Amino acid sequence: MSVTGLATTPDRLLLRRGCVIDTEPSIVVRPETDVLVENGRIAAVGADLPAAGARVLDVADRIVLPGFVDTHRHTWQAVLRGVAVDANLGEYVGLVLGRFAPRFRPDDVRIANLAGALECLDAGITTLQDFSSIQYTPDHSDAAVSGLLSAGIRAVFGYGYVFSAAPAEVRRIRHRYFAGDEQLVTMALAPSGPSYSGVSEVRADWRLARELGLRIAIHLGSGRGPVRLLRDQALLGEDILFVHGNTLGDDELALIAGCGAGMSIAPAVEAQMGHGPPLVGRVLRSGIACGFGVDVVPTVAGDMFSVMRAALLTGRQGKGGPVTAADVLRMATLGGATALGMADATGSLRPGKRADIVVLSTDALNMAGLHDPVGAVVSAAHPGNVEAVLVDGQLVKRDGRLLRDDLDSVVRAARDCARYLAAAS
Repeated sequence: MSVTGLATTPDRLLLRRGCVIDTEPSIVVRPETDVLVENGRIAAVGADLPAAGARVLDVADRIVLPGFVDTHRHTWQAVLRGVAVDANLGEYVGLVLGRFAPRFRPDDVRIANLAGALECLDAGITTLQDFSSIQYTPDHSDAAVSGLLSAGIRAVFGYGYVFSAAPAEVRRIRHRYFAGDEQLVTMALAPSGPSYSGVSEVRADWRLARELGLRIAIHLGSGRGPVRLLRDQALLGEDILFVHGNTLGDDELALIAGCGAGMSIAPAVEAQMGHGPPLVGRVLRSGIACGFGVDVVPTVAGDMFSVMRAALLTGRQGKGGPVTAADVLRMATLGGATALGMADATGSLRPGKRADIVVLSTDALNMAGLHDPVGAVVSAAHPGNVEAVLVDGQLVKRDGRLLRDDLDSVVRAARDCARYLAAAS
């Protein structure tokens, strides 16, 4: 990828002559189109934009699109890759949460979160919601946040409970790390929720989150009724992200849509572990803001391309009508941003949003003979095609390589963690 010009202001960058795929208000392909980035934001999208004072990246014959949004990932499990590929949900819980998780030292969490977040960036995921259910001690929590902060990714740190609510610790993390405005990493609360907790605990968790101004992310179990319970307790709201929910009835999907809450579907994990019938088509038809999550890399690949293909395949097998490649790509970008309450910041290339952008090379054999860019991104592309990535207007990957000097040491540290955990467990 050639770069020309020295910017008179260091935060002005022009991506020149790309095949631009935007997602708002719907999927559209714009050949031979420029994207201008100024001060971390998208300033303009159009043909032949003026380049005065900007660095110019020639992205001709490349696909330019918004960064992917991963709405649900247990990032600390990045050093447990492949241990639960053949496991169902119960076996995964026993192995990963019962056997491995208690062995994690704080620095294992830091390394895992850093490696997992960098894996996201390398694959074009620019926004990550980390459901961090590894808070055994305050040091574990500090380490988890440290890993995300040092990665340079846009992230939401979802403080998850291991045993029971810890309000004082939640407040400490909130005030220590997340007191500022417009931070790249923000915070949410990730409690057990009504599928796994009693009503009094749920009410206390919701009260704590709303007192601290935190959004809420919860897993939905296999039983029916958790959304109705929240309605009956007057706890439903647009600040909630519901994860999974394969067995929800139409009435509960309507409740989620009606209150403006979001959903996260993890189609690869849900199919592989047997969570229940595919949900993509039903959620699309319900009008719920919904994105995709990788969920757990002990079981599935950690990139959005794999997740999109799983969504396309399972979505066409489930109820709710046909699911198209355009539907899937929009859910992987703007749908996810909307579900996380971040649609004003990311998920599309609308001028004024933060510049979270992915550039895909079409030079490789798997992208040769390209006809439909949207169909190719969803059905054919893979992380190896990710040539450049911008987060908040900053290049974090260029010419196919993350712009970090410590990649080799991060990989070595992740391997050391994996060896220790295997031996200790």
